[in-house]
Amino acid sequence: MKLTKILVFLPLLFPVFAFANSGTEQTLDLTGHWVGYVSLALFAVAYILVMVEEFTCFRKSKPVIFVAGIIWAMIAWVYTSQGLPHGTEIALRHNLLEYAELFLFLLVAMTYIEAMRERQVFEALKVWLISQGLSFRQLFWLTGFLAFFISPIADNLTTALITGAVVMAIGGSNVRFVSIAFVNIVVAANAGGAFSPFGDITTLMVWQKGIVEFSEFFTLFIPSLINFIVPAAIMHFFIENESPSATKGVVTINKGGIWIVALFILTIATAVGFHNFLHLPPAMGMMLGLSYLMIVSFFIHQKADDDFDIFKKVARAEWDTLLFFFGVILSVGGLGFMGYLAITSEVMYATLGATNANILIGVLSAVVDNIPVMFAVLTMNPEMSQGQWLLVTLTAGVGGSLLAVGSAAGVALMGQSKGLYTFVSHLKWTPVIALGYGASIYAHILINGV
Repeated sequence: MKLTKILVFLPLLFPVFAFANSGTEQTLDLTGHWVGYVSLALFAVAYILVMVEEFTCFRKSKPVIFVAGIIWAMIAWVYTSQGLPHGTEIALRHNLLEYAELFLFLLVAMTYIEAMRERQVFEALKVWLISQGLSFRQLFWLTGFLAFFISPIADNLTTALITGAVVMAIGGSNVRFVSIAFVNIVVAANAGGAFSPFGDITTLMVWQKGIVEFSEFFTLFIPSLINFIVPAAIMHFFIENESPSATKGVVTINKGGIWIVALFILTIATAVGFHNFLHLPPAMGMMLGLSYLMIVSFFIHQKADDDFDIFKKVARAEWDTLLFFFGVILSVGGLGFMGYLAITSEVMYATLGATNANILIGVLSAVVDNIPVMFAVLTMNPEMSQGQWLLVTLTAGVGGSLLAVGSAAGVALMGQSKGLYTFVSHLKWTPVIALGYGASIYAHILINGV
């Protein structure tokens, strides 16, 4: 009993909290509290472990999930000791909702990819591309441009999964080609997603907030294209100018494969329609799309006497990646709830000015997920011109390409590549990607002004 009383009053021995009213709820500023310092340290250690996964073989989801749980447990303990037992619960539920939408969206996309792979769709595409006599360099550019132009419609994550599957099917035995092609896909998918409200979650947030109109996003097309072209032009010379080894025989797409491809396109259209016309979360449209696949899988199994089980495809989704997102979103959400993201944004805009701050936002989004970073900027709502809002939309979208863990596309491809594309292999090309990042910013300032 005495120990309980000591634990309840222990927080009072540390720096005084700053209270802020948010409707009827109070929030505590924990940025000067030991819980905040410990949380930052734990998150840094977890991210270091993610970065060295290639050498430790310690799966990236494990440290971030552990840290997420510890961070929220410490926050809850402080809030409970201050007589605010429900404050943490409300904030955590909000973060869980954000993750749930992303999780469901990803799970459906990964299930479709796995189903298409099992039906030999990508293997057939591989054989067809090889039969066209395309070299590795030509395939590098083809998958890059596909990623760039599909991303504005299908979002950068789904695009990366699709084009990444094609690259793995064609060059799975060529480690160098797969590694560089995956870097190119990440850059292209993120760049393509930056000039469309549907291309990235951050652009979606800016559009929903009403700060940038739908048509204004397309003024970022040229800067986004430059962001992709500059590093791709340099990486081009590091790919062998040879063709993939010939594949003997003819690969036939298994029963129902074409239907699954068509249903995947319909699923993407459903997700876009749910958001654009019905104002519902895109994840709901994706789940409806999953039902398309579940129903068709039944008839494939019945009519073709085929052992096609949709639940086996769900089980083969990249769960390490899905759980990694849980850890990251919850960890960063906890740090944001403590007040760190708001302080960081405020200091940046007050001391550096809008242009430098917005450029730094892009760099920051390569280390910390761009969703909470953009959320912090939108919450602050700094006084900026339309050109500056377009600039931060661009940098938050393409800045994640600087590191493999900086975007959903990069994280998903790390899981899909089976160790051929890693944090370190991406890091080798960061200086080249940074050239494209700087060139795109310069192009935006020339074209759209700030």
